[in-house]
Order: sequence, then C-alpha cells, then structure tokens
Amino acid sequence: MIYDIVIIGSGPAGWTAAIYAARAELKPLVFEGSEPGGQLMTTTEVENFPGFVNGIQGPELMRVLRDQAKRFGTQIMSEVVESVDFSSRPYTVTTKEQIVKAKTIVISTGAKARRLGLESEQKLFGHGVSACATCDGFFFKGKNVIVVGGGDGAMEEANFLTRFAEKVTIVHRRDVFKASKIMQERVMDNPKIDIIWNAEVDEILGVAVGHVTGVRLKDTVNGETYEISIDGVFAAIGHEPNTSLFKGKVDLDEKGYIKTIPGTSRTNIEGVFAAGDVQDTRYRQAITAASSGCMAALDAEKSLTAYVSL
Repeated sequence: MIYDIVIIGSGPAGWTAAIYAARAELKPLVFEGSEPGGQLMTTTEVENFPGFVNGIQGPELMRVLRDQAKRFGTQIMSEVVESVDFSSRPYTVTTKEQIVKAKTIVISTGAKARRLGLESEQKLFGHGVSACATCDGFFFKGKNVIVVGGGDGAMEEANFLTRFAEKVTIVHRRDVFKASKIMQERVMDNPKIDIIWNAEVDEILGVAVGHVTGVRLKDTVNGETYEISIDGVFAAIGHEPNTSLFKGKVDLDEKGYIKTIPGTSRTNIEGVFAAGDVQDTRYRQAITAASSGCMAALDAEKSLTAYVSL
C-alpha cells in the first residue's frame, strides 16, 4: 500500500498534521515512535495552550490530540522508524516490523532538552525541575530558582524568570560566560539575578517530599560540596533535535535541525516536510509546533496535487 502521507513523530506537530490531513481525506499514517507524545509527556500543568481555560496536564493534552486525529481516520502505529529512503518517490519508511511507501512525508520527531543527567532530576522533572522558563515560569511567582548554564539561552531564561521569581541564581561551571556580551550585560544589570561561578549541580534535593527543596552544588575548582535552598531548577544547557535518522537524507543546519524554506514546512526534498521542534530553533512551544504541523499538512496536500497531476 502506498500512503498519501506518513507522519513520523507524535507530538503537537505530528498530531495536528494528522488532524488536518485526515480531514482532507488523505488517510494519514502516524508512527508514534519511542516517546509517544514527545516532551509534553513529562510536563505537568499546561496553562498557555489556547482553549483550556483552567489548563490541562501535558499527557492529557497529547491524549486529546491523539483521539482527535484518530476520530478523523488517522491510522496509528506504535512503532519506531529505523530508516528512511528519500532517493525516489514514493518514499520508503522502514520499521522493525514493516516497510511502507508514502507519496509525502512529514517529519515531526521533535527535540529534547539536554539534561543534567541526575536521577533526582528525572524524578523531580515537572515538580520543580524544568527546561523551559516560558512554559513554567508562571508557577514560580515569589520563589527562588536557579538557572544552570552559561550561554545566551541561560541568560534569556534567567531574565525571563525575574518577571515571576523573587530571586534567580545562575549556576555556571566556569568563571566566565560563553553568552554574547549584550546578554551578559543584561544579566549583570538585573538586580534580581545572582551568579554562582565555578559550580555544578551535584544533586537536586526534595525527592522524598516530591518537589524541589534545594540543590547540592559542587565547586569545580576544589571539589567541595555545599547546599542551598531553592524552589526550582531550570536547566538551560541547550536542546538536541531528534534528527539522527535523517542525516544525509535532508539538509540539516550546523546544530542538526532540519532546514525548511522560510515561511513553509518544505525541506530540500520535494514532498518531504518538517514541523515542530525538529526544525524550530527559536520558539519551541506546543502551540508553535501545532501551527507548523498545520502548515506541513497543507503543504503536503498541495504537493500531492502536483504529484498526481504529473
């Protein structure tokens, strides 16, 4: 069977693309992948997604989008795509169980925030540990938080968090930032931001009570450890797009994100589109991912029309 559209990935971008494609009678097939629902599956309260007055839990939002896509006839397979072949159309998508052909492909495999690598971080993620100030800053009104990192992203997160938190402390493992000069100046000039140099997070405290109560820091110069009391930990050490599967298949930028033609979801391969965090280096929000999923479905529909007419 040759599918009109195959969607690889099942976050907000993938499900939105499926909803639009299914309503257009394109009978999409979605491969959910190894982490169905993407990053929102590790998020608790989502209050900035339009349409939910009282907010919604991340996993519940993903379930709602999945059910909506399924309602319109989307075929869903809980399989991991192991390889793709874009050398000739229809294109080939291979999993451990099967090989399918598709006239168009939407890549929506997302990205993942780099983690500190601590077991306590994993246990407390969504309970005081976050990787997105824009998503979760609101929950830390009047509280004390730390931001881990030293690049532009960490500076942006710290400045943004001062809108809500009483105090923001940047923890950096070196004695100089790698951020741009202007971003450093903004941090240095902000009276609500403190800096702890030459330190890294050795442990996040609060697992026993179910929420962050503090951190144990390790001095990177002398190895000594000490504890500070805080309410939240924001890791701002970058993101990694889930694009290893597509290296050499579509054009990627220097950070591994899929390149798309500005204003569209089109890649350098005709009939192959990218949506969501896999191609978004700037916004990385559920709503912008959903928006680009819509774009990908509409772009794919136009591509199909041209393909069939050939």
